[in-house]
Amino acid sequence: MLLGTLLVLLLAGAAPASAHAALRASDPEDGSVVRTAPAHITLTFTESVGLLEDSFRIYGPDNRRVHMEEPEHAAGAADTARAALPRDLDEGTYTVAWRVVSADSHPVSGAFTFSIGKPSPTPPAAPQDHAEHPVTKSLYDTGRYLAYIAAALLIGTAAFAALCRPPDTGPLRAPLLFGWWTLLVTTAALLVLRSPYEKGASPATALDVSAFPDTLSGRPGMALLARVLLLLTAALLLPVLRHRTLRTRVTAGAAFSVALALTWASAEHASAGIQVPVAMTSSVLHLLAMAAWLGGLTALLLTLHRAKTPPPYDTVARFSRLAFTSVTVLVLTGAYQSWRGLGSWSALTGTAYGRTLAVKLAATVFLLLAAALSRRWTALLARPAVAEERVPALVGASGPPPEPRTTHVTTAPPEAVGPEAVHRRALRRSVLAEVVVAVAVLLVTTVLTGTLPSRAEAEAAKAPAPQVAGLPGAQALTVPYDTGTPGGSGTVQLTMDPGRVGENGLQAVVFGPQGALSFVPELRVTFTLPSKDVGPIDAGLTDRGGYWATNDLTLPLEGAWTMKLTVRVSDIDQVTVERGVRIGR
Repeated sequence: MLLGTLLVLLLAGAAPASAHAALRASDPEDGSVVRTAPAHITLTFTESVGLLEDSFRIYGPDNRRVHMEEPEHAAGAADTARAALPRDLDEGTYTVAWRVVSADSHPVSGAFTFSIGKPSPTPPAAPQDHAEHPVTKSLYDTGRYLAYIAAALLIGTAAFAALCRPPDTGPLRAPLLFGWWTLLVTTAALLVLRSPYEKGASPATALDVSAFPDTLSGRPGMALLARVLLLLTAALLLPVLRHRTLRTRVTAGAAFSVALALTWASAEHASAGIQVPVAMTSSVLHLLAMAAWLGGLTALLLTLHRAKTPPPYDTVARFSRLAFTSVTVLVLTGAYQSWRGLGSWSALTGTAYGRTLAVKLAATVFLLLAAALSRRWTALLARPAVAEERVPALVGASGPPPEPRTTHVTTAPPEAVGPEAVHRRALRRSVLAEVVVAVAVLLVTTVLTGTLPSRAEAEAAKAPAPQVAGLPGAQALTVPYDTGTPGGSGTVQLTMDPGRVGENGLQAVVFGPQGALSFVPELRVTFTLPSKDVGPIDAGLTDRGGYWATNDLTLPLEGAWTMKLTVRVSDIDQVTVERGVRIGR
């Protein structure tokens, strides 16, 4: 029930992620007029960026795409991207559309214009923004949140079992397996979705195997792959470690946890900006402390409810010390990360990052207050105990456990409740309350990791003012089809980029009658311009492993074109559908 509530809250409360990098400067500058054609396009960002195959797209005065070489980092500078231009560029205004991946794994895009000789008489049309695909982004963000939860459950449960040593570890096997499998599956899904997430494409393009080399060459892809390998290695070594000493198991578990935390720190906010080594160390410690506290609370709650042997005082006291240490680390690392991300006190209320951080701080204070109250409740409930009863400390984060108290009672009324039962009920209530509030803190934390830090936002504000350009907007079409046979109906979603005269890219995704992704043996698209007696021009779509695409569709004239879409769903069943498409300049 708790997990279900958590998932609902995650899906309902997810905030949009913001990219960290921003364009600092461009050469040529936005809106500038140069006398002769530049040899290169050079972009400088506020932090290091990763490049995609088509990180630069340049359109000439006639809205035709200009062919150019693949972009690369200029002079080994990770924050500067450069691409060579052809030497025979005509006079007029050119549009440069760019898309890169910031060091904290978020894609960022924009566009600007410059003119050679003189500006074009007619300004280019304003672009449509296709920076993100909503379905891909939602799936990717959900995977990130689930990965955080799974890591907390896996690391925290393992830490509780190894350091607190409960007599009955049976209830801990389920959360350990659930955490491991959930983290493995979500990480694998994030790795598959990484390419369409970076490119702002449909999730159907995730099945394109040819995109994996580019994904694995970037820092976020390498971090995800390392996480998968760590989880698989841990599964292989676990049977061997079972027969080792407790110290060996704890050392191996600590090394695994640190390595796992590094896969987050190396590809998120800590890996970019100021003081990167210190920030990454702080990020690793922060994640481990959060996991030990929240995951440990969950493990203790399960032990209290399901263990055949109730946890003794020593187990509770050990976790109380672990929780106190975890909160101390969280406070110190959180204070540093807040300073690093905010940059100024005014940002606490004046930016999205600051407001989200304020909510997290308020929730954390409430959590500490709940822990302190729980400690008092536990002590009060355990006080009427019979002779020689020991009262344990709060299972939480308000401080180390107090010294055991011995109460001598000469008589106990017959109606008195057994002290052990009172003690266990009090612990269950206190731990459950802390887990619920801690889950809220984790929800805010996951949102915070996807929000642009205030310091970076202030730096981005210094970038050249409008990053707006006349990039022709892509055309998106949804065409229904029906072969008249069972299961032979559905829709085809097509995207034509830029949807203007000249060279275009065309992508098509086929969906079945229930809206699920459908794999058809053949998909063909042709274009005809009846008014000029041009065509049919075959788009030449090829199967890219889940979707159909081409980058070489050339439509030479503007006008009202007729698109014929042929869908073959079996060896003998196919249908052709016509659709009008307007192609302009």
